Amino acid sequence: MKLIRSSLAAAAILLHLAAAAQQPKADTTRPTGGPPAGRGGAGASQGPKPYKEVITDKAVTDDGLFRVHKVDDKYFFEIPDSVFGRELLVVNRISKSGGGIRNGFFGYAGDQIGQNVVAFDKGPNNKVFLRNISYSEYAKDSLSPMFMSVRNSNIQPIVASFDVKVLPTTITGTVIDITDYVNSDNDILGFNSSFKSALRIGSQQTDKSYIATVRSYPMNVELTTVKTFGRTPAPGAMSSPGGNVTLELNSSWVVLPAKKMQPRYYDPRVSYFAVGYTDFDANPQGVESVRLIKRWRLEPKDGDWEKYKRGELVEPRKPIVFYIDPATPKKWVPYLIQGVNDWAKAFEKAGFKNAIYAREAPTKQEDPEWSLDDARYSAIVYKPSDIANASGPSISDPRTGEIMESHINWYHNVMQLIRNWYFVQASPVDTGARKMLFDDELMGQLIRFVSSHEVGHTLGLPHNYGSSSTVPVEKLRDKAWVEKNGHTPSIMDYARFNYVAQPEDNISRVGLFPRIGDYDDWSIEWGYRLFPQYANEDAEKAHLNQWVINKLKDNRLWFGRENNPDDPRSQREQVGDDAMKGAYYGILNLKRIIPNLEAWTREPNKNYDNLRMMYGEVRNQFAMYMSHVTRYVGGIMETLRTVEEKGVVYEYVPKAKQKEAVTFLQNNLFKTPTWLLDQSIFAKTGISGTATVLSLQESTLNSLLSGRNLGKLVEGETVEGAKAYTISELLNDLQSGIWSELKTRSRIDPYRRNLQKAYVGVLDKLLNPPASTMTLIVGGGGGGRSSGPSAPAIENSDVYSAVRAHLVSLRAEAKNAAAGTADAMSRAHLQDVASRIDNILDPKK
Repeated sequence: MKLIRSSLAAAAILLHLAAAAQQPKADTTRPTGGPPAGRGGAGASQGPKPYKEVITDKAVTDDGLFRVHKVDDKYFFEIPDSVFGRELLVVNRISKSGGGIRNGFFGYAGDQIGQNVVAFDKGPNNKVFLRNISYSEYAKDSLSPMFMSVRNSNIQPIVASFDVKVLPTTITGTVIDITDYVNSDNDILGFNSSFKSALRIGSQQTDKSYIATVRSYPMNVELTTVKTFGRTPAPGAMSSPGGNVTLELNSSWVVLPAKKMQPRYYDPRVSYFAVGYTDFDANPQGVESVRLIKRWRLEPKDGDWEKYKRGELVEPRKPIVFYIDPATPKKWVPYLIQGVNDWAKAFEKAGFKNAIYAREAPTKQEDPEWSLDDARYSAIVYKPSDIANASGPSISDPRTGEIMESHINWYHNVMQLIRNWYFVQASPVDTGARKMLFDDELMGQLIRFVSSHEVGHTLGLPHNYGSSSTVPVEKLRDKAWVEKNGHTPSIMDYARFNYVAQPEDNISRVGLFPRIGDYDDWSIEWGYRLFPQYANEDAEKAHLNQWVINKLKDNRLWFGRENNPDDPRSQREQVGDDAMKGAYYGILNLKRIIPNLEAWTREPNKNYDNLRMMYGEVRNQFAMYMSHVTRYVGGIMETLRTVEEKGVVYEYVPKAKQKEAVTFLQNNLFKTPTWLLDQSIFAKTGISGTATVLSLQESTLNSLLSGRNLGKLVEGETVEGAKAYTISELLNDLQSGIWSELKTRSRIDPYRRNLQKAYVGVLDKLLNPPASTMTLIVGGGGGGRSSGPSAPAIENSDVYSAVRAHLVSLRAEAKNAAAGTADAMSRAHLQDVASRIDNILDPKK
């Protein structure tokens, strides 16, 4: 969630594996020196030696996945034969961050900086090779000729070579020296290129870097290094970067399951985060892109399978457990825990009880071996940052989509973000929100909601922007109904709070807050319910398809994708099934806030920064309402289906609804929103009323009159004919509203003059764009509607013709009105407008 989004690559990650009892580990924290790091073992190879000559009596040994030996300043892996050829997931994180390195959301302790899958292979001449494994291309049938062809065309690269240090006849494993490789700057154990660039990480300075600890556990090995890097120049900087940055890094080597989890194919009608590959077997006459959902491996305990098949609730063999970072302020811990535990009820729909829960991290006294860096533990990691955000990433087995572990990033300043949201959306209804410092219970419940949302991401669930559109707006004012059902069926929606509720509705916080709802229950059931009667993912596919078809007869279970730019039902921050009705009620509440804003933001002995900030929040909320309404114009609704379902996938928003949206914009935005113009607030904050209004109007015009949006209207006319809302109708409707003074010859006030100039400027950019190669793109992307071939360039489309004809008409009306207008400033303005249109239609060379 950005609180947001999303969804992204800087996520901190670990791996969820079964915890095993560990004996206290030996202290291996002494810095190591040695020659400059290379790509393999240290020093010149002198051939294998007897075990005792390499792993001497000085060795400090740690047993686990590998036996790890520390001899003086050298580290050795003793790799058992059973591990050779096994895939190991390597996850790199920042354990301790360096001052001044942060870039936005990136660069904090716990952040992921790289991920790879590797495997050790025995090579000739007493060598061990480390290969980087890719799963981008695949042939499922190992007996098919295609399998061998794909394998031969995708040999996995060797990224490191190590000398075998111990004679193989003396031990059952293979001993290699990993000191120099671990202490080097390499692609497997360090930053990936994008993170290096974002954080301006330069070359590693090996003489200022060392290995801090190497610890081995039954399923993973944890490497901690302290590395010093030079800094690269900031983008556009002319001077040399100067200075170094020292970081503590952690690399988790985790063995992937020998027995793979049965995967489940991705279905966009329910939607999960996914992993994918190109399958050369699936389509006998081509190739197929395969996507597998990301989910945790929940399976009944041994002996409970028959109970599960009978429909009884059973406990999973390995539940999903989140630990709360010890650095988290204690008063918020119970709310974070509750946000995790709230999901347990949803998993009962999938047949599992006690499937997910949170607990406080153990103290050093309780468990001296517990660490946030240990790949066996998932956690909610507290980050003392002014970033107003939280995120819920996870990592998974690329072969099956099995989620191995997650670290939820919890930035301290997320509390300011959720306070501002609740203030601007709920304070007219909730008196407890009419101040800058919320009481602990209100803030705690807000934290609980965010915790639940982010946990949802870690379970595999993306945002469902369409969920709230399944709820009739008037139901959001029905106290009994909304308190029972919630204002959106999904906590994964970006429908923060019920801004439709009015003070007279007497709706409590239960009806204002988001919660885990019907869609969330369904999506967890679809993703996590097991069907043991089907041997593999192909066998269950038809059953799952029919299940989804039957379930989607309930409209509350509809999924609307996040990255759909065309469907007015799938919008962030919108609640209810009608944006015009919802925005109407939302604006009524904003009008209640403005006269009280100074009193509600007042804090003793402080200036007016709160007033300025919260006025900006009101302005932004109003802008959001306008963007919701604008999406209806040229809107294309997307309802994904398989061939077994009736109905179309894409359909245009009805003409009447598009015209209703334009009328709403005319009445609430293009007609100056004087309720937003509080001169008392402006006098205390320095905010400009004219700039505020113009920025709102100009932003909406840019969306409404973009080449892409007008291109959709042209396309809609070719599809729907007389039923379509055409580009000419839109321009005529806008002219009748934005330019209404031309017919009456009345005075044009400064706000309207600014609006009219902005309108002409937007059309100028359409006819005379900065880049001559700009095209109209009529369609979505990212897994949904595809526009096919690029639409014609503006100058070759009806957009150009319609806009040009509109400007010719507008110029004539402006000239006539200027001649008949008594107000001198209005006359000068219209003369200027006519001159601007002349230049647009016939650009000066």
